[in-house]
This record gives sequence, C-alpha cells and structure tokens, in this order.
Amino acid sequence: MIKMVVTDIDGTILPYNSDFSVNVKNCIKKLEQSGIKVILATGRMHSSTTPIADKLGLRNPIISYQGGLVKDYEGNTIHKADLPEKEAKEIITWARKNNIHLNLYIDDKLYVEKDDEIIQSYIIGKFVNYTVCSFDDLKIKNVNKLLAIDIHDAQKVTKWENYLKEKYPDLYIVKSTPYFCEIGNRNAKKSIGVEVLCELYGIKKEEVLTIGDQNNDIDLVKAGGVGVSMGNGTDELKACADFITDTAENDGFVKAIEKFVFKNVEIK
Repeated sequence: MIKMVVTDIDGTILPYNSDFSVNVKNCIKKLEQSGIKVILATGRMHSSTTPIADKLGLRNPIISYQGGLVKDYEGNTIHKADLPEKEAKEIITWARKNNIHLNLYIDDKLYVEKDDEIIQSYIIGKFVNYTVCSFDDLKIKNVNKLLAIDIHDAQKVTKWENYLKEKYPDLYIVKSTPYFCEIGNRNAKKSIGVEVLCELYGIKKEEVLTIGDQNNDIDLVKAGGVGVSMGNGTDELKACADFITDTAENDGFVKAIEKFVFKNVEIK
C-alpha cells in the first residue's frame, strides 16, 4: 500500500508554461485526505517552492535543490548537502572563461553576474528574486548549487554536463531540462531526500510512489517502490521507470495515482 507520493514539479504536476490543472489539485487534496503524504521534490529553490506548496495546500517537508536541502514546512532543516567551496570556485572560474551563464545559490538566495535575457527567462513563474553582483564580492560558502544555463543550445549544455562529470566525478551533475546543467553535492539527490523522509516517517521503500519527467528524476524514480515516468519524460527516465503515464498536459500524474493508489484507498 502506498503511504507517500514524492513528485517532481515542473513537467510533472505542473505543465511547462501553464498552471496546475483542477484535476491535479483535487488529486493531491484527495491523497492528503486519505492520509498519504505528498512530497514535492524539485531542483527549485526552497523559497520558490513554498508558494507552490501553499497553493496546493501542502504542509509536508520539501525536497529542494535536487535533494541538497530538505526542510519541514516551518523551515527547519532536515537534510543539507552543500556544494564544496573549492569545486564551486573552480566551476565559477570555468564558467567565466567560457562565457557561460551561472546561477549561484547561497543560503537559498539567488545571485547572477549579469542581468540578461537568460535570468529574465529563468525566473518566469518561479516566485524568486535575485541579486546581480560580482561573485568575487560574495563568500562562496553554503552553496546550495550552481546552475549553468544556455536557453538556445541544448547540445552545448550536454557538452558541459559531460565535461563536468569527467572532471568532478564526486559531484552530482545532471541536466534537469535540455537547457539546464545542475551542479551540486554528491548527496544532493532527490533519492536521498526520499530516504531521509522514509526514515523520518517510518515508511518503507515499497510504500512510496515516485514520479518525474527529466534525467534529474532518474534516481528519484528508482527510489520508490513504484517509479513512474511522465509521458513527456526523457527516454533515459522512461527506461528506468516501472510505468509510463500520460503527459503533464493530459494529467499523467492523476492517471498514475488512480492506477496505483486510489483503487486501494479509503478516504478518512
């Protein structure tokens, strides 16, 4: 029996360039009413995820920064895995040398060195403010993650991912969209967030349904007893999933929950 559902946000319960459907909202409400915990697991900042939790009526812990930070609804830290200072500084230098846009996240705040179309495009719908400054003016400590972005050339982002994985095998480096390369601590994975919350609540892996759409959700999908890929998921994710549901636009999340959860659930 499923006791916890851990879901990605963008491209999973929230279609890109759209809002939550009524069906998704009602499904999440029904899960909560039935005593099944719904956990948001995202690459987003914690501070940009709490408004989403509020919108969905959720008061559970949030897995943010790909699993680099887990906080409860009151803001207490349950798990934290920051990017090491040495590697963070090296990657900042590499990005500057190659004219690569970097988002730098420190203590759940976002910093960029240029106020350009990349950051303007990034913040749409994310409930986030940012500071423009030289990274040299900041203490590069408590780094939640780095995010390298190219909004036009996905192949270039793949090259960055491959290069950084080879140079920094002890970091967690993954594409979260075709245009985003995430760089974090080796323990900044959604799967680790799932493990932390399973231990906290005394829930077994087989009692968890996990669902996502991108390559940064591969370890998330593997962390659940039932791992689901969205119909709009990447080929790599689909290959790892127990089940492939419909797309985000067609309420694939709801269809997966109806198949694996609601048929065995009694509303309290």
